[in-house]
Amino acid sequence: MIVDLVLNNVNAFLENEIVSCSLAIDQSKIFKIGKETSMPEATSKLDLRNLLVLPGLIDAHVHLRDEGKAYKEDFYSGTAAAAAGGFTTVLDMPNNKPTTMSPDTLRNRLNIAAKKILVNVGFYSEFPKDPEDIERIVEEGAMAFKLFLAEQVGGLDIDDDEALLKAFKSLSCLKMLVAVHAEDRVLLEKNCERLKRTSQNDVQAFLKAHSEDVEAKAINRVIRIAEHSKTCAHFCHVSSEKGLNAIRNAKESSMSITCETTPHNLLLTSDNLTEMGTLAVTMPPVREKKHVTTLWKGLKDGLIDIVTSDHAPHTLEEKKTKSVWDAKVGIPGLETTLPLLLTSVRLGRLSLTDVVRLMAKKPAEIFGLRGRGSLKEGNLADLTVVDLYKKYKIDASTFYSKAKYSPFGGWQVEGKPVKTFVNGELVMDEGEIVAKLGTGRIVRRG
Repeated sequence: MIVDLVLNNVNAFLENEIVSCSLAIDQSKIFKIGKETSMPEATSKLDLRNLLVLPGLIDAHVHLRDEGKAYKEDFYSGTAAAAAGGFTTVLDMPNNKPTTMSPDTLRNRLNIAAKKILVNVGFYSEFPKDPEDIERIVEEGAMAFKLFLAEQVGGLDIDDDEALLKAFKSLSCLKMLVAVHAEDRVLLEKNCERLKRTSQNDVQAFLKAHSEDVEAKAINRVIRIAEHSKTCAHFCHVSSEKGLNAIRNAKESSMSITCETTPHNLLLTSDNLTEMGTLAVTMPPVREKKHVTTLWKGLKDGLIDIVTSDHAPHTLEEKKTKSVWDAKVGIPGLETTLPLLLTSVRLGRLSLTDVVRLMAKKPAEIFGLRGRGSLKEGNLADLTVVDLYKKYKIDASTFYSKAKYSPFGGWQVEGKPVKTFVNGELVMDEGEIVAKLGTGRIVRRG
């Protein structure tokens, strides 16, 4: 037998240990893992020079934009950024233009993406206006549903608990997951109005508006609804001590709850927000040091299930505003997340096992990405190749993302993705995109 590709001199992360081996790849899958002498004949061979090979990383929270927001990012630039950052699969959020919230808008988005993506992409949907469309959206290929509680985005009335309960029950019957942006709209708007009346328009006012209580109130509300409906709920970008404690209590009562946090919530504080201004404004915001300490503890003890980038690109003009209330929220993160976490490994804050669990194994489990998340014979050949010792400074001007800014610009990092294989095909090589548009695949919940 002749396989497509053999990778030699590999340091592969296999089941919590690094093993020197070779990998044979055929028809998009890992065909064999073993010694070089046991490898089959191959159409092509590549020496990886003892670089570290991780299971292809998965980012479960990105905003690829395109369609009406293509000026901020499009499927090509966003997935090029993903490949450059070492991600082989990403899940796209639905707050687009038009909002992804019906069978038609999802189908159209999948069709556009299929011709342009470089990595594998799955898609969230917002809840539709017509509850009968939920099952049709699932059949169309949605990975999960998104509930944005800070403001009305989809077709479901976010202020109506009965409507939420009914929608959650529909998801429970379909064995679908709901991912939640947990900030309470009523309390948030009340805070904003109070601050605006007194002409408070700086980043500290934004932090006050998006208080810890705003997050915790929404998390507790969703937990109650999820418990009554027996729905799997995933909390996005958890940022606060109260919020994480509420999730801890729900998990201890054996509820089907998972959660994520982001590098910016782990590595930036409100002091950085003051220094950087609107450039670092996100929802929920980066917070005081005590919250950061709590998040790190939650990461290490397994309370926080995954790390995501929450890649949310905007133009510089949309970010640099005089009033914080006019600034678009979010930062690009696809090209900085892995280097930042690998640097944390070098500093002893995380282990490589933690990184693989948080960015490959657990995302695959939570979102039903079969054949991904670990290096095993028969799994898809999604591989993230890393130079653990590469030191460099983050330079946002070199991003593949259209968003050429980052709160981590100028940071010294150690550890860099140097090759990204998607379904057995080399997509990124030493920082260069070497694959054609459409190399990535649309993924659907398994």
